Amino acid sequence: MTRLILGQTLSFTADPFAVPAAEAVRHERRGAVLVEKGRIAATGPADTLRAAHPQAAVTDHGDGLILAGFVDSHVHYPQTAIIASWGKRLIDWLNDYTFPEETRFADPAHAAEIAGRYLDLVLANGTTTVCSYCTIHPESVDALFSAAEARGMRIAAGKTCMDRNAPDGLRDTAATAYDQSRALLQKWHGRGRLDYVITPRFSPTSSPEQLEALGALWAEHPDCLMQTHLSEQTDEVAWVRDLFPGARDYLDTYERYGLLGERALYGHAIWLEAREIARLAETGAALIHCPTSNTFIGSGLFPTRQHAVAGQTVGLATDTGGGSSFSMLRTMAAAYEVGQLSGTPLHPAQLLWLATCGSARAMHVADRIGNLEPGKEADLVVLDLASTPAIRQRAARAETLWEAVFPTLMMGDDRAVAAVYLQGRPAPRGGA
Repeated sequence: MTRLILGQTLSFTADPFAVPAAEAVRHERRGAVLVEKGRIAATGPADTLRAAHPQAAVTDHGDGLILAGFVDSHVHYPQTAIIASWGKRLIDWLNDYTFPEETRFADPAHAAEIAGRYLDLVLANGTTTVCSYCTIHPESVDALFSAAEARGMRIAAGKTCMDRNAPDGLRDTAATAYDQSRALLQKWHGRGRLDYVITPRFSPTSSPEQLEALGALWAEHPDCLMQTHLSEQTDEVAWVRDLFPGARDYLDTYERYGLLGERALYGHAIWLEAREIARLAETGAALIHCPTSNTFIGSGLFPTRQHAVAGQTVGLATDTGGGSSFSMLRTMAAAYEVGQLSGTPLHPAQLLWLATCGSARAMHVADRIGNLEPGKEADLVVLDLASTPAIRQRAARAETLWEAVFPTLMMGDDRAVAAVYLQGRPAPRGGA
């Protein structure tokens, strides 16, 4: 079916960290997105596209703001049920909340239940693509990919590998990490809209032998992404220094085992040293900003503008469930607040860029999603810019596009998500 989706449209013509925001965005006050065979065929003024395609089915969202669906580039879907657990630093959080919950994912029924629940929650919040950690259990990977396939979502995910400093039932070995990851990769990678991600949790929970094995697997499958954590908290950095006394720094614990490259995604990356920043920029690896998690667990303030202006690839993520929300709107608000605390405020265009184009670029799928451009997959979110009385009364005074959009970025939640489309079809809300 050819479909015309009408409303305000917002797309990016350039990176708003590289050029002024006004030069980076195209906005149609009365615009349309033409969808054919699941892809964006054209964007432009609504009247023009309606006249050119009179037979198209029309969905009119009025003043709703249509943009690319949100892309969440660092999540832990197995932590869905423990989101917003009280008051722990990183290592305590893992031991007291995360690890006990993750042991339950050996049960395929539990894994399937949480996978479906998680994807329904993020779709309700306008997120159409995620990059997720699973657990050490292959069943947890199968559950998430199966749930995403049933919903028609584009996702990336992988088996989390740990062979030390984790409880019984949550450790594998260097050999099983390699073998099971390889088997899952062969089963799911490139199947429809699914991509496999090689996933060592972080250096403290992987022995040198396991890191080396996963580095070898990545070398054999360089088209895969690799995701892990880096320099999230100062006590974590000190722990890594004790575990790897010969390493130059935290990044070196990955680099020496072949786990540094252009298709790498490093979550958090707050407490980086000068050498690490230079090597990450040189290789083109992505840094993933997780602001609600960084503040909730007390990790620190990520210097978003510093890295983005320097040309470093930066994505934005909820980090469910260390992050305290499934919403990328709430995550953009937190990113703004962190920028303010760092003395480097972010423009609304930069926040939206990070939640769409930036995260798509980090995941190496910017050629397929992340912007309203012809040829891209028609994963869309429509925002109601007057979704609550508080937002409505502020937006009513707006004299510019950004004054109208910013209240929703700061105060919006799932009520602001008027519609979600996956490949041009209305996404399931509350179940596949």
